[in-house]
Amino acid sequence: MPIKISDSLPARAVLESENIFVMTEHRAMTQDIRPLRIALLNLMPLKIVTETQILRCLSNTPIQIEVDLIQTQTYQSKNTPEDHLLTFYKWFDDIRGQKYDGFIITGAPVENMAFEEVEYWDELVEIMDWTRTHVHSTLHICWGAQAGLYHHYGIPKYPLPEKMSGIFKHHVLCPREPLMRGFDDVFAAPHSRHTEVRADDIRANPALTLLAESHEAGVYIVEAMGGRQIFVLGHGEYDSDTLKNEYERDLGKGMNPTVPKHYFRNDDPSDQILVTWKAHAHLFYTNWVNYYVYQTTPYLLDKL
Repeated sequence: MPIKISDSLPARAVLESENIFVMTEHRAMTQDIRPLRIALLNLMPLKIVTETQILRCLSNTPIQIEVDLIQTQTYQSKNTPEDHLLTFYKWFDDIRGQKYDGFIITGAPVENMAFEEVEYWDELVEIMDWTRTHVHSTLHICWGAQAGLYHHYGIPKYPLPEKMSGIFKHHVLCPREPLMRGFDDVFAAPHSRHTEVRADDIRANPALTLLAESHEAGVYIVEAMGGRQIFVLGHGEYDSDTLKNEYERDLGKGMNPTVPKHYFRNDDPSDQILVTWKAHAHLFYTNWVNYYVYQTTPYLLDKL
């Protein structure tokens, strides 16, 4: 089924060129159906890239989805055109009185800072607290997952000796959980981060359930509140060339980055990229929207 987005959003042309079902606002208004309402708090610097990646993953879900794009008010993006933000993004103040079936909090390139030192931390805390009463299920991604685990459950993050970058094998720990329905016992997913949360801390908290982890990359998917909160420590939404672009960007900055693991054929950055994660990424988003949002959200959102 389609995702419903603004007629002029740049992601529309990209998604339609990939034969992904996108419904414009004009067409959606003629249908007698309540779409799922999902908001995306986009904390990434390249917002157009990130919104396109996540919209692509949401497109393979079982019902029409209406997406609101949200930005922080306490920090202004320097890497996204201002006219794009003014046209397509809302502030938290614009939506704080509304309720949503789903909410997504992205990662952000601030991992090496203490949470409280992040410029928009207070605003993010307010939003995360708000999701507990105004959102049916909230999905936290990478640094957004670390922030959510820290704020809601006191789970600390730890610095890594070097950046965790690459495609890693993960093991499903709770195969009967609806979020993992249809997953292979072992599946691949991208990671790109400088810090980690640890499985021992997750397992020590009875409010948290570890659903998938990697022997090499660590914690991947955590669930809380019966699926009302989902935390993903990687980037299943990444495009095939995202890690390559990050690696080349860091090379250009003279940072001497390590080559992303299990990503290029023969681990050779001059060789082709081996794409091994996209099927499970789409399955993950389909399961989240279907089993944790669509099947359980109240038809009247005011009843949340």
